[in-house]
Amino acid sequence: MNSRYIRRVPRIAAALWLLLAAGCAVGPNFRKPAAPAVGAYTAGPLQTTTSETKVPGGAAQRFVQGLNIPGEWWRVFHSPPLNDLIERALANNPDLKSAQAALRVAREGVLAQRGAFFPGITGGFSASRQGQSQMLAPAPNYPAVSSEFQYNLFTPQVSVSYAPDVFGLNRRTFESLAAQENAVRFQLIATYVTLSSNVVAAAIQEASLRAQIRATRQLIAIDSSMVRILRYQFAKGYACRLDVAGQESQLAQLAATLPPLRKQLAQQRDLLAVLAGSFPSRPPVEKFELSTLRLPQELPVSLPSQLVEQRPDVRQAEENLHAASAQIGIAIANRLPNITLTADAGSTALSLDKVFSSGTAFWGMGAQLAEPLFDGGALLHKERAAKAAYTLAAEQYRSTVLTAFQNVADTLNALEQDANGLKATASGADAARVTLTLARRQTRAGYACELTLLNAEQAYYQARINLIQAQAARFADTAALFQALGGGWWHHADLTGDKNEK
Repeated sequence: MNSRYIRRVPRIAAALWLLLAAGCAVGPNFRKPAAPAVGAYTAGPLQTTTSETKVPGGAAQRFVQGLNIPGEWWRVFHSPPLNDLIERALANNPDLKSAQAALRVAREGVLAQRGAFFPGITGGFSASRQGQSQMLAPAPNYPAVSSEFQYNLFTPQVSVSYAPDVFGLNRRTFESLAAQENAVRFQLIATYVTLSSNVVAAAIQEASLRAQIRATRQLIAIDSSMVRILRYQFAKGYACRLDVAGQESQLAQLAATLPPLRKQLAQQRDLLAVLAGSFPSRPPVEKFELSTLRLPQELPVSLPSQLVEQRPDVRQAEENLHAASAQIGIAIANRLPNITLTADAGSTALSLDKVFSSGTAFWGMGAQLAEPLFDGGALLHKERAAKAAYTLAAEQYRSTVLTAFQNVADTLNALEQDANGLKATASGADAARVTLTLARRQTRAGYACELTLLNAEQAYYQARINLIQAQAARFADTAALFQALGGGWWHHADLTGDKNEK
């Protein structure tokens, strides 16, 4: 045989081995979706600064493009009780803990799949005692004698099995599982951001309800006094029964608004307890008032191109899309040939001390190729289903992006209108206060009756309730903006898994 050809054999064998070991990955290579080509969140121009009102919670707020979103954004309200409650919630909330456990499950699944890239090696040892019978006939005149030979057999053995990833089945499977792990991680991040936002929203609502209950009680006291006066006047003939009945009806309607407010307050306390990982029977010690919260005057507005990187729900949808892309490659690879290489080596001896002696060894090598020839179209339809699932994931990603932009736009519009609404409500409360002051002066001077004063007090406290609701709306929508922009999770290395991720 030609010596040149003999020298080329090892190189050809090495090239074939590299082809089997490296191979190619069938199916599409995933490409990260491009950021939406939009430059704004709202249809009209956004005011850089909201209107200002000289009441608590009425400070002007300025929208700052590209302003950093802090990782613990709730501290912008400068409420130590709120900070303490959120810290307890992040440490004890069962939903957050279950999301953390789900991430560990997904991570272990990825690590387990890595084993497919390496040969499988198994070792075994068997020991047996066997007997073999042989019929012996020493002479024609003697009956046959049964004799049994007994012996031991010891067999240590090592087996190696390896499936070269020729068409990328293992790589696509690993890619899909890694994307699913990232999706679970972003689900954990979304749970973290939602939990902190829910605690802030519940605390603001509790503060608003406390103030509304106090104002409602004052209104009920005023209406009760008006009813007593009218009843007295009716008894003396200075008022008609219609006036008394009208005031009694108004008092009853006002009193009916107090139980729902108390119910909502109790429900908010229950909610805060559960969010913090406690039972409703053990409510948090913190109690919130609007007067203890501070409205931040500078609000971040991320660039639209950055929003898809900051929103955990968008990132989760992106990873779901990545996993669906890898599933197409898996479905295609399952329709192609599968190669398995095996090797066995061991020893067989009649006694344990002879196991590793010369002449007892055995070995074997083999290769197996299997290709589906007929499956009734099952694999073909699985491939088509994988492609349809990718289209589904792509549309879900697009829907998530649109919803994210809608959340930001809604919140920005709400903040602008909240400021205008608070200004108008504060003007109404100021007018009611002036009316009340004049009514008090006229009553003291004898130019107005007590009913006029009570009517003025009633209008003032109703205006106070409207003002409380407007103040709470500004705080709540401010918190909603931080949530809509992603909540600053990228500042937490324990959430990102990568200290350099932005």
